[in-house]
Amino acid sequence: MPVSYVLINIEPGSEEQVLKEVLKVPNIKECHRVYGLYDMIAKVEADSMDALKEIVTWKMRRLPGVRSTLTTIVIE
Repeated sequence: MPVSYVLINIEPGSEEQVLKEVLKVPNIKECHRVYGLYDMIAKVEADSMDALKEIVTWKMRRLPGVRSTLTTIVIE
């Protein structure tokens, strides 16, 4: 089961709304606001790499207020 941490940049002022929407996406196990170059980090678990790609590309990146993402894949 692929696991990924996705770093997310958010439009200023939309952090709370984006956090609520990200947590509604299936397969997202955790999401936290953070300080630094990125505004949030989300843990995503999927059944396959293709499913992971679908979640990040079509569900997370398309949310209103999301400016950009950086996806990291956990090595097991």
